[in-house]
Formats: sequence, structure tokens, C-alpha cells
Amino acid sequence: MRSRQILLLIPLVLVSASLAAPQPETSAMLPATPAGRQFAAWLDMLNSGDAAVFRRFISERFSKQFLGEIPLDEHVNIHTMVHTDAPGLTARKVEDSKEHDIAVVCESPQLGSWFRVRMEVEPQTPHAIRGVGIMVITRPPDLGPQGKLSDAEIVKDLEEFLDKLVKTGRFSGAVMVARDGKPLFRRAYGLAERSFQVPNRVDTKFNLGSMNKMFTAVAAAQLVEQGKMAFSDTVGKHLPDWPNKAVAEKVTIHHLLTHTSGMGSYFNKKYEEASKTRFRAVRDYFPLFADDPLEFEPGARFGYSNSGFMLLGAIIEKVSGQDYFDYVREHIYKPAGMVNTDAFETDRVTPNLATGYTRMGPDGKPDPGGWRNNLFLHVVKGGPAGGGFSTVEDLVQFAEALRGNKLLSREMTETVLTGKVDTGRGEGRYAYGFLDERAGGERIAGHGGGFPGISAQLDIYLDQGVAVAVLSNVDQGAQRVSMRLRDLLTRK
Repeated sequence: MRSRQILLLIPLVLVSASLAAPQPETSAMLPATPAGRQFAAWLDMLNSGDAAVFRRFISERFSKQFLGEIPLDEHVNIHTMVHTDAPGLTARKVEDSKEHDIAVVCESPQLGSWFRVRMEVEPQTPHAIRGVGIMVITRPPDLGPQGKLSDAEIVKDLEEFLDKLVKTGRFSGAVMVARDGKPLFRRAYGLAERSFQVPNRVDTKFNLGSMNKMFTAVAAAQLVEQGKMAFSDTVGKHLPDWPNKAVAEKVTIHHLLTHTSGMGSYFNKKYEEASKTRFRAVRDYFPLFADDPLEFEPGARFGYSNSGFMLLGAIIEKVSGQDYFDYVREHIYKPAGMVNTDAFETDRVTPNLATGYTRMGPDGKPDPGGWRNNLFLHVVKGGPAGGGFSTVEDLVQFAEALRGNKLLSREMTETVLTGKVDTGRGEGRYAYGFLDERAGGERIAGHGGGFPGISAQLDIYLDQGVAVAVLSNVDQGAQRVSMRLRDLLTRK
């Protein structure tokens, strides 16, 4: 874990944490190591919920480097929001322990949510904290009830879980669970537009964030199947005039699809300073990243790259002879039966389009002061790397089209969904525009999306024939629900 890591749980709405919460059966015994002692003290601090306690602890126990990278006020804001989002956090299992770093599985019993917290401390006394990271996870099988659940039991648990999230302001959106295309659960919660109190519906169109990468990957694989290009082709073969020669000569389509190209993200300073209305066609994004040097040698490692998928969109246009948006409409959305999916422009009138709401300020830092819409943060029109819109029903249609080999042959579908590179984040392996994960012995293919005011997840349980689509117009709303369902669907 690098020293610049900070709490990764995107904050949600502030609510009261005073509700009575069931206590876990057992708490983990933390080791008497420098990291273990600092973790125990940090957990006590977090559970106090007191901003003054946060400020004193952080200023005294966080390393100078950590405080230099992230201002004290921002640390306090983040801890305040994490306490709200994970009240009564309790250590349940020490996953990994060394003298100067530790990984602990924690539970928030009030909500039934689970987290993995990693901490690293400096080797020299007084062992100041140099990094903390927290992420939502599925409950480990050995820390809760076992036994396969019926569909009715899964639905009942899900309903109760969602009711808790909604009542405490932690979820707004839509959820659909289907087995072999037949709905087991389909419901919407919260508001699509808060100023006028417009409710979300099951067919509300939500922003997908990075989930569009799945569509771009399928489009690329279709063109490979047609013999129009190969995964081993370089960027320069199809875009000979690409200005960055290192990218043109060294980066392949395989590298772009697996985030191993060494390219970065167009969400950079140029993007922040630009008018978001400028970005509508694929080529409009090129000035943001075309001249950026490679961050590492192509193929050397995984490095998530939005720029790489935007470049894939340009290659799809060149090879197919079609505008990217026309191509995916004709060759993916239409054959899959996705009638409410597209890169809708947010400055035009589109019926039943959800507005995203975030607790992040315009400077990208946590802001506990109130909800903001994300209209001035995100692009006006999404593209090959993300930012399009869809519904939970359409995403289930997409999952069924993939499983039924309507978009690709059986062999190519397996090629696209099979993991190829370790992400280094404990998330399984990245395939071609999909994550290939395992939970409770079950294989899950899919992708998530996240941005201020955007949270989305599609999980395709390949062995069970189950599709889970969760779309939310608040920060991190979808991941909580999808993780809960992973627990329920993988019990043995």
C-alpha cells in the first residue's frame, strides 16, 4: 500500500448513527504490533464520531508525509463521513499482519455491511500512520451464517437490507435480480431529481460511469471475429497518424482492453479547466491525452486507463467505418434488446433521466455541507470509456445476450470474459472490458462504475445464470447492494 492512499469509501449522506445496533458475536484480537496498536487506536477514534477527536488524533498520529499529501481538514472530513457510512465499525478478522502493516475485516452491524481496512505505519518510533484504505467487501464465509438460500429468502433479506439503506439515506436508485432472464426482484427507491421531488422508477435511466467499457470491449471483439482487426494489432496499424509515436508503435488492442497500455486518464487538469460541453465526439477527447507520455512500458502491469478505452473507440470507428455511437446502438444495444440505453446528452431533454447527487465538492474533496448535483463535474455526453446511461432492465438484457451468445460466438464470449491480468486490488483479474471474479466459489463477470453522484454495478453469475444490476444516483450506493447480494447468492 502506497503512503498516499487514503480512505477509499466514497462518503454518502450524513445521518444519525444513534440507532440501536446489534453487536457482532466476536471481535478480532488485534496483534500487539506497531500496526496493530495504531489500528486499535484509530478504530476507537473513528467510532467516537467526534470531529475534535478526529482532528487531534490525525494531527498527532498521522505521518508528516501523509499530512503533507492530504490536508488535515480533508482527513477530518473523510473520517467524519466514513464514520457516518460505517457506524460502530468492529474488527472481526485479522487477514494479514506484519510489524508495520495490517489488513482487518470489519463489520458495521447496524447496516450489516462489511469492509476491509488496511493500515501502514512508519517503521521508526512512534510508528506514525502513513496510509489507511477502506473498501466495501462481501462478508467472509467464516464470519456469518451458511447454507444455501432459496430465491424467496434472498429477496426477503435484500428487501430488509435496502429498507435500511434507504431509511438512512444511503441508497437511491434501482435494483434488479434475474435468474435466466426472469425477474426475482425489481424495484426503485429514492429520487431521480431532488429539486422537484421526482421519484426513481425501475425504467429510470442512470449514468453508468465506467460500465460502458463492457460495450466497447464487445464491439472490439466483434470486429476481431469479423477479421477486421486482431487483438495483437498496434494502435498505429489502424491510426497511423496518432501523434504519440510510443503509443502508436508499442500499444496493442490487447493492452488497451486490459488496462496494461501505460496510458493514463483524461480526467486531468486539462479536463478540469475545460468546458464540459466540448466533449461529445470521440475525437473531442484527444487533446486531453494524446501527447501524454506512457506511465510504464506497455504490458508491464495493470494501470486503469480511461484514455485507453477512448482510444479504443477511435479504432472501432476507423475499422468499422461507423461513428462509435452508431456502431454500439446497431450492433450491441439493438440485438440485446436494450431500448433505454445510449450516451444521452445531459444538456438536452431526455425523459426519465436521473440526476446524480454527491457529497463531493466542486474541488473533488469531501464536502459534508450538503448534496450537490454533478452536472458541472461530468461530461455532457459519455463515450467508449464511460458516462452513458442505461436501466437495470436493459443491463439484464445485455447480460442475457452475452450468456446466450447473441453478441459474440461462444468462444469469443469466453475470451472476452476470462481474466488476463491481476488488478493488484483484490478484485480478481481484468479481462477484456470486464472483471473476472470469484466469490464463494462462484464465477462473476461484470463491471462497476463510479464518479461523484454515480454508482453502478453489473454482476453476471455465470454458473447460476443470475444477473444483478444495481444503478444509483448517489456515491457508492450500488456497491453496497451488489456486495450484499454476493453474500446471499454464494452461500453453500
